[in-house]
Amino acid sequence: MIKKYFIFFFFCLSVNSFSQSEKIDFEYSNLKLKSILSKLENENNFSIYYIDSWFKNDTILNTKSFKNEKINIILENILKETPFNFYIDKNNIYLSENQFIFNELPNEILKLDAKNNIEINSIGNIEVPIFEKEFQKTNDYDKKSVEIIGKQIKNSKKTIQLKGIVTNVNNKKLSDITLSVKDRNISTITNQNGEFLLELPTGLSLIEVESITHEKFSKKIMLYNDGVLNIKLSENINIIEEVIVNTKAKEKLTSTKSGITSIDIENIKNIPLVLGERDIFKVATILPGIKTTGEGSAGYNVRGGKEDQNLILIDDAVIYNPAHFFGFFSAVNPFSVKKADIYKGSIPTEFGGRLSSVFDITTKSGNKQKLVGEGGIGPVTSNLTIETPIVKEKSSLLFAGRATYSGWIIRSLNNESLKKSEASFYDGILKYDHKFNDKNSISTTLHYSNDRFSVSSDSLFNYNNRIISLNWNHKFNSKINSNIIVTSSNYNFGIDYNSNTDKNFKFKYSINENQFISKFRFKFNNSNNLLVGINSKLYNVNPGELVPYKNSSITPIKIDIEKGLESAFFISDEIKISDKFSINTGFRLSNFLALGNSIQKIYEENLPLSDATVKEVKQFGNFEVFKTYTVFEPRLSARLLLFDDYSIKASYDKTSQFIHLLSNNTTQSPTDTWKLSDLNVKPQIAEQISFGIFKNIDSKNLELSIEGYYKKISNFLDYKVGANIILNENVETELLQGKGKSYGVEFLIKKTSGKLNGWIGYTYSRSFLQLDSQFNEERVNNGAFFPSNFDKPHDLSIVGNYKLTKRYSISSNFIYQTGRPITYPVGAFQLNGANYVLYSDRNKYRIPDYFRLDVGVNIEGSHKIKKLAHSFVNVSVYNILGINNPYSVFFVSDNGRIKAYKTSIFAIPIPTVTYNFKF
Repeated sequence: MIKKYFIFFFFCLSVNSFSQSEKIDFEYSNLKLKSILSKLENENNFSIYYIDSWFKNDTILNTKSFKNEKINIILENILKETPFNFYIDKNNIYLSENQFIFNELPNEILKLDAKNNIEINSIGNIEVPIFEKEFQKTNDYDKKSVEIIGKQIKNSKKTIQLKGIVTNVNNKKLSDITLSVKDRNISTITNQNGEFLLELPTGLSLIEVESITHEKFSKKIMLYNDGVLNIKLSENINIIEEVIVNTKAKEKLTSTKSGITSIDIENIKNIPLVLGERDIFKVATILPGIKTTGEGSAGYNVRGGKEDQNLILIDDAVIYNPAHFFGFFSAVNPFSVKKADIYKGSIPTEFGGRLSSVFDITTKSGNKQKLVGEGGIGPVTSNLTIETPIVKEKSSLLFAGRATYSGWIIRSLNNESLKKSEASFYDGILKYDHKFNDKNSISTTLHYSNDRFSVSSDSLFNYNNRIISLNWNHKFNSKINSNIIVTSSNYNFGIDYNSNTDKNFKFKYSINENQFISKFRFKFNNSNNLLVGINSKLYNVNPGELVPYKNSSITPIKIDIEKGLESAFFISDEIKISDKFSINTGFRLSNFLALGNSIQKIYEENLPLSDATVKEVKQFGNFEVFKTYTVFEPRLSARLLLFDDYSIKASYDKTSQFIHLLSNNTTQSPTDTWKLSDLNVKPQIAEQISFGIFKNIDSKNLELSIEGYYKKISNFLDYKVGANIILNENVETELLQGKGKSYGVEFLIKKTSGKLNGWIGYTYSRSFLQLDSQFNEERVNNGAFFPSNFDKPHDLSIVGNYKLTKRYSISSNFIYQTGRPITYPVGAFQLNGANYVLYSDRNKYRIPDYFRLDVGVNIEGSHKIKKLAHSFVNVSVYNILGINNPYSVFFVSDNGRIKAYKTSIFAIPIPTVTYNFKF
């Protein structure tokens, strides 16, 4: 058998030294090899080191006897017919399996040219060539190195930990470097401090490091116990025109998930947006499948869903109103965001509680090495982000703050009634993360946003979000890790009305949820990844409270607080059937408990819900369960990779929602309230199937995709005409629950790099509702399906950025959308001397279509490495053509005549100059 040969020196201190020339007596009779070695060790003054697993198939050896013989002769005889060899160093004997170990360099090696740079480390490690066969020629060797890791060789552990730091020749720590042991399907990447951790079996392993910017590195290591391997990489200096690395493009092809959109946080600065404000949500709305009901409106409609059907998360904590100033600005500071993924289909089982989408936003971790920062100054807002280490290489702090000074815009308007108006907002985020060791780390995120606005001198509106998130990550080993997450979310709004009348009051509303999540990820191998977890959240909803001021004639009102406990068990498995075919399958078992204190009305069956049909009123005690809903939510997605650059995907998702937004406005408003499911309000349930084709053209840096979907919803929540939903103790009598359906096709062609980059996105989609009942007051449009408020069949977005030079570029957006549905008056009649207006079927007509063109010029600062700060200037014009797009159309009766009026948000071009900097 041809054996591998490797050479190493091992330095070891010993109190009692054993001489190889010393002769001993030794004999054994029909023992297994491991027993023979133990006997030899026990009867003499030396230690023998080996790995227990080598002897799992140990056989009995025949009797042998040695008189006055050297130890090396005895070992050679004992091990002659075995795969083991040995090396003696003082009073220690080290065994090796299928390898020869030399205690000096053979002459063949000594004759090698000095340019081969054989390096010997005298402190326990050695780096020398490894030989694949007998020394016949001086060049018969592999120039890879072998390093001994772990001095305690007698080790019963099956796996050991290898950790270290990857640096360059200047000792700069390198992040995102991939280390792999390919024959064992094990890999990892270095963190931002250059650190890595691998769990490997004992014995020989080949560590390989590959990097575009550094030379390829490989090392063979003999692993006996836990140890450290620090790696130093040399830069790979090649003169090339350009290297494009686009892992996201490849991931879109290979991932089993369809209907996922990732926002490029860095490049949104090139997209002209209103008032120059970077906004990840505004960018999302110019991607296929995501819409709003109008310009400057809050809330998002994803694949035909309502605004409340989107789960918006910041570091796993829910934010209920992610908008400032009625939706003109986002409440999420983009400078603090690391990544933002939007799931429109193939929603992972770990997410639940909403029907249409998940906006999963992850904030940055602070820099653990040095103080860095980033900020921006615009005409309406300014923001600043600071990152600083707390304990170098261990913990860091990130702070991001933003505030507006928009009051000057209102005061400059030529309208005396608005001179005393105000509008201001601010938000801040604080994130602390700490790495205790290679297995444990925590991160804590605090986010707060606040808005105040007044459009008249007597009414002041305010609302705020507060979220807290704590995440503990524990790594059991290279295959198992867990997350324990605790979050708290709170949303409040209020109205302060103080006029010269006796009708002064204060209105208050709040919703609070506290959540616990525990999830475990098992990476059995490259073909199987299992996720298992539970989560539970407790809702506390204050539906509203009207508090009169002193001497006010207003009657105080307080609606009972609603409580609910939403829990779920979820499991999913990413299974790689073959290199071409993969599936992700799993389910989420959701449970909702409606809790007291609560007064619930029981209505007569087969009669419409009204005060007249109440048959019983029940009182439930604090935290008493009065209604339970359980929904089984299977989810399945599959990917077939037809070619390296071409794949098809299909998915099925079932989702449920136990909390509902009450709003009879066309668009989401800060004063909308939320309601939990109870005896009379059922949870909404959706099922969606989707199919997609994905294609990359690497030579042109193009990504192409086309996705189709069909979704149906049961218990879709809507309202009666003229519904009163604020401070209504019997709000269920104003609600209607019916069916919804939507379908569409989304097309995207995206150029990711080059002088010209951007995308063209087109969506054809429809969204319909059906509110049918045996009772006229609960039936809309005679029970037929009708377009929803957010049904916009055609949606076209063209976004482009052209690089004139490395520092100068121009960008542009073109947006076209079908006008949203509206109900028009179609006639008038008189009854008992009074004039009445006759309206068409609900949403039978549409407001005019929407067009907009924006342009911008981007100026990068100089690319010098050593400078105080790196800058970026954007000069843009929003709606450069000055198109007077209607936001809404409403009708007023004037002396028996119906007059139509149109409102617009930005009917003129809006120029903006913003300055961003990074240090």
